[in-house]
Formats: sequence, C-alpha cells, structure tokens
Amino acid sequence: MNIDQNPLPPRNTRRDFLKVSTLALGGAAAASLASLPAQAGDWPGKPRELVSKGNVILFQGDSITDAGRSREQAAVPNEQPGLGNGYAWLAAAQLLTERPGSGVKVFNRGISGHKVYQLAERWDADCLAIKPDVLSILIGVNDIWHKLTGNYNGTVEVYEKDYHQLLERTRKALPRVKLVVCEPFVLRCGAVTDKWFPEFDAFRAAARRVAVAHKALFVPFQSMFDEAVKYAPAEHWAKDGVHPSSAGAALMAHSWLRLAAED
Repeated sequence: MNIDQNPLPPRNTRRDFLKVSTLALGGAAAASLASLPAQAGDWPGKPRELVSKGNVILFQGDSITDAGRSREQAAVPNEQPGLGNGYAWLAAAQLLTERPGSGVKVFNRGISGHKVYQLAERWDADCLAIKPDVLSILIGVNDIWHKLTGNYNGTVEVYEKDYHQLLERTRKALPRVKLVVCEPFVLRCGAVTDKWFPEFDAFRAAARRVAVAHKALFVPFQSMFDEAVKYAPAEHWAKDGVHPSSAGAALMAHSWLRLAAED
C-alpha cells in the first residue's frame, strides 16, 4: 500500500498524538520504574539521569536497529553511516543536537536477522569491548518470525532464559552499565497475521520480566504503536508490520529519548 494514499490526519491531530503518546509513555515509564526493585546505587531512579556527560551509548538488536548501518564505519561514533537509517540514528542525532559538547558517543551493533542467542555469540566484541555506559537492546521479533517460517525452533522460554543469561553476563563484566530493554513490537499488516498471536504477546511479556529482573528501563514500543494506529494506518508506521518506516523510526526515537534521555 502506498503511504501517500494514507496521509496522516491534520497537523493539530498529529500534535495531539505526540502529546498523548508522550503522556502515555511517561505513565508507562513511571509504572516500569515503580515495578523495579529499589536498591540504592543500582538504578538511576529517573529516566532523565540515564545519559550523562561523556557516556558511551550502544544500541543492540536485529534489523530494526541495524537499519542498513555501515560495517566499515561501525567503529566511528556519532556518524550516520555507522548508525544506520533507523531509530538509533534518529535518537542519536537529536541527543547530540540537544547536548553539544557533552562528549556522548553513540554506537550501533544491530545485525539483521539476529535472535538473543546470536547476540550472545558476538557479545564480547560487539558489546563488552565497547564498554557502554548505556546499553539499549531491542530483540525478539525474529524469535517468533523465523519460527513461523520454519527456520528456527525456539520458544518463549528459550528467549527469556537466553536474555537473562546475556544480561547477567553483561552485569558481571560491566557492573555499572545502565540497561534499556525495548519491547519487541509488530503492527497488524504485511507479514504479521493472526498466526503470530497470542505467542508474540508472550515474547513481549518475557521482555518486560527481563527488564524488571535486571533493573532495566523498559521502553514500551508496542504500546506506542498501538496508540499510533489510532492516528494513521499500520502501514504508515511499518509497511510489512515489522520494519518501521521513516515515520515509525522517528516515533521510536522520540519515545526512546522521552524515556531514556530527557533533560
């Protein structure tokens, strides 16, 4: 479906949506934080304290994070080729614009098609060696998509166990790292059919449990897109139901920053 055939509603409606989504996400963040075990010194307490001057920020995940990033320029922080064309780049660009001279360095190590166990296989080089102060992970959609296409036989239990082990390993190597667990999401269009449900919702719930267990900030992307489709068709945000359009990536970046890097 051509996006031009489904324009967004009038400008005031879009503004209202961003206002509503910001309020809704703020509530979700508060609920997420409230559910975390309170241990002084282990958790920053408020989203605005997540990113500090001089921090190294690492985005990890699958194709949604990868977004066509250059492998040749991956070692160069804060540059578009190495950060791709998706939400990671858009979030980094806004963060760097709003905080000039902060010394923040942003990297992207998402790889298309990956699942949790594949993150683990490359974790030493693609995470621990970078020594991030803030680690943001979005992973999970391939764990069900590849299963539906017959290319994987994993389960929700395997996903959750592998995710726990990955973050335990990360905490052991980087005890002061601040974790951001992003909710896997889909929109009901394109490749996403009724066959995805209710199992996909179980993956989302598992990601939330992982976030709580590891005192990570949880970014509720599914809730965000569920609200977004009230204002524009699902295809506007992700034509195939999985990979965000420019509009979808921009909304993700807006939401990530609202929760994880707000001044």
